[in-house]
Amino acid sequence: MKKQWWHNKVAYQIYPKSFCDSNGDGIGDLRGIIGKLDYLKRLGVDIVWISPIYSSPFVDQGYDISDYYNIDPLFGNMEEMEELLEEAKKRNISILMDLVVNHCSNQHEWFKKAMADPDGPYGDYFYIREGKENGEPPCNWRSYFGGSVWEKVPGTKNKYYLHMFAKEQPDLNWENPDVRREIYKMMNWWLDKGLAGFRIDAIINIKKDLTFSDYPADRDDGMCSAHHMLEHANGVLEFLQEMNRETFAKHDAFSIAELFNYDPCALEAYIGEHGCFSSIFDFSTEMLGGSEKGWFDLKAIDPNLYRDTIFESQAKCEGIGYMANIIENHDEPRGVSRYLPKEGQTTEGKKMLGMLMFMRKGLPFLYQGQELGMENTVFSDISQIDDISTKDEYQVALNAGCSQAEALRACTFRSRDNARTPFQWSDGENAGFTTGKPWLPVNPNYKTINAKDQIGRKDSVFSFYQELIRLRKNPEYEDVVVYGKMVPVFEDMDNVFAFYRVTDKKKLLVLANYQNEPVSLNLKEIPTRVLINNYEDLELKNNTITLKGFQGVVVE
Repeated sequence: MKKQWWHNKVAYQIYPKSFCDSNGDGIGDLRGIIGKLDYLKRLGVDIVWISPIYSSPFVDQGYDISDYYNIDPLFGNMEEMEELLEEAKKRNISILMDLVVNHCSNQHEWFKKAMADPDGPYGDYFYIREGKENGEPPCNWRSYFGGSVWEKVPGTKNKYYLHMFAKEQPDLNWENPDVRREIYKMMNWWLDKGLAGFRIDAIINIKKDLTFSDYPADRDDGMCSAHHMLEHANGVLEFLQEMNRETFAKHDAFSIAELFNYDPCALEAYIGEHGCFSSIFDFSTEMLGGSEKGWFDLKAIDPNLYRDTIFESQAKCEGIGYMANIIENHDEPRGVSRYLPKEGQTTEGKKMLGMLMFMRKGLPFLYQGQELGMENTVFSDISQIDDISTKDEYQVALNAGCSQAEALRACTFRSRDNARTPFQWSDGENAGFTTGKPWLPVNPNYKTINAKDQIGRKDSVFSFYQELIRLRKNPEYEDVVVYGKMVPVFEDMDNVFAFYRVTDKKKLLVLANYQNEPVSLNLKEIPTRVLINNYEDLELKNNTITLKGFQGVVVE
């Protein structure tokens, strides 16, 4: 694998609305991010991805873009964006923005022109099709947010436009070369301005099954998941290769894609030496516990399955390319609440989970608050929910016969709003996030989980993450941590997560006890040095290590 400038870095996602509010309106902003760059530098972050800050009506929290060339006043202005790029550069921090080009907002000028004249040139910027003769939509695909992917074009008899997400997010027609040229022009404009690259949203969806055929229904609503369409949509790589040639390759830019439902055989085409992207997120564990029925049917995640899924994913990309490792993001609940059993949701358990993310091969990609061990919040009523997908899944649960309490419990555990509660800076009013009323309620546990308490405290989750980052950047260990092959061991032992990281010159062993009960492991070699330990002590006798509950160590 050819070495790249970003391989040894540590990346961090900011959800700007919830990161830091500088003006007291209850919403995070660019000035707030600028003011916290030194915090990110102190943590050890090199790359920062900022979720959408473009002009938007915020039907889907900014992922419905009405103007790609402007900053929404909610967050600030272009001068502040340019200041952020300049201040980040002083600290050797690279800035990524979200690239949302599968769809735009229904308030974008292109869509307004398309609705005014569906048969005109801008109508072909979108997927506008005739409905069935009986007046039904063209096909039975279900939107990711529930309901049909088709919405009636106002003022027409039987025309519909396609939206894979909310009806306010019409899909752009990538089959139209004019659309692609406009998108590449916009991307290059931002890269010329000083962006290091983009995180690319929902990009697999840009290629559709152009037959617009019905598929077997998978719920009582008579519709089918959009995933079925993706299985029949061929040719997305041609679009992505063109995008790379026209934008990223010209700027040596970093590109990381949100890529679900891709063909594993095409992994090299996506992230190989001549791939479309620098990297993709490893979402293999994000799919665990899911159900086609809905969130109300989610299953608990077994530690052995979590371990085996990660090992399988690592094996697939070995020798091909570099994936980005995550435990949470803005679209997922908090990782410590999801992947750790209740008894493991402790300071030690949180450290262990972070260690497992950092020590496997790939780019560590933190989400804001992960370094503090922020947890899922508590919702007492569906009215407290802002997230569009949670509201839909709540209704799905009710329709399936769940009580209101059961539906709320199931949906709020999985809700995206868990990761969107304000960042917990201190134990002061509103967790130090704002002097006004926060747009989402602060997690009640901010009194005990906050940055002010953890910074400088040696036994904190924050300090442990700093320790992991220092090991990654330590010249003595950088090569093995960044490039070393990952070799699983103790796979036959329940609740033990263990693997080597190996190069010709170094060998590290990563051990984690994913349970409350202690476990003893007989090693083939005697460790010469303990590099990482989430406890103060380690029971080591000759070649036998005994790990306490949820203890995680890295030994040389």
